[in-house]
Amino acid sequence: MEQHIMDFLDMLQREKRYSLATIQAYRRDIEKFVSFLKQDKESDILNVTIRDAKYYLAYLTEQEYSKNSISRLLSSLRVFYQYLLSLDYVEENPFVYVTYKKREKRLPKFYYEPEMEKIIEATKGTEPLDYRNMALVELLYSCGLRVSECVSVTLKDVDFRAKLIFILGKGGKMRYVPFGEWAEDTLQDYLEKGRPALMQRQKHDVLFVNHLGEPLTPAGVSYILNQIIKKSSLTFNIHPHMLRHTFATHLLNNGADIRTIQELLGHDSLKATEVYTHVTKESLYRNYQQFHPRAKRKDKGE
Repeated sequence: MEQHIMDFLDMLQREKRYSLATIQAYRRDIEKFVSFLKQDKESDILNVTIRDAKYYLAYLTEQEYSKNSISRLLSSLRVFYQYLLSLDYVEENPFVYVTYKKREKRLPKFYYEPEMEKIIEATKGTEPLDYRNMALVELLYSCGLRVSECVSVTLKDVDFRAKLIFILGKGGKMRYVPFGEWAEDTLQDYLEKGRPALMQRQKHDVLFVNHLGEPLTPAGVSYILNQIIKKSSLTFNIHPHMLRHTFATHLLNNGADIRTIQELLGHDSLKATEVYTHVTKESLYRNYQQFHPRAKRKDKGE
């Protein structure tokens, strides 16, 4: 049983080129189901029936798992059993027949432009790490990178002449993302005044490094952003992915078309990008009030 799971996870890494975090999530979801089977004295994942799958759904509902969690757990098992079916380890995929209500629609959290200005202002300084922080925040916000993409950028990936960054995204998908003058200036300052001082005992070409000159990790980026928030006048929590959401939302609010944003974010499906249209209603209403001739009655109150 354990070997089937390990082979499946290995396939996700080799063929699908999923990230380590995604593979670990699949492992947790499958192991949770195995634990459920053992409670019912059935530990063989190859003998699971449609009834078992429905019992598991009922169990998750009784345990008050969120809709999103249940949807993810069922999806992981559906993929796993489809893999087993493709190799003839099972005769059918029991989770194909288990349906669940549509996932709760969670709108992405983002920062308004004045809030982003305060975050950027809090990065300013003259120490090597200050130059790094300025470039890091500017790149995350100006290019909409995933944190895993940002920490993987190397020196040769940055083309200052074309003002493009080569990104190797999820699933090995490649794309070029443009950067503007603000990002260019902060990157140049970091490469001239920050990175050399941090790299005195190291030698590699990863763009962003920590105080020891070692490549930054996603956890390191989260720590840096939290320290920046503490320096600012803002009181909310911050996460690297919120800067990606902010990038997309600000582009859409300022007139960019959804297809362009899809390409910049590296989304395979337009559906993944369309979630940002739901967070721009405030801007739409404001523009309607300002520009439509019949949005306001001039004689009201007269």
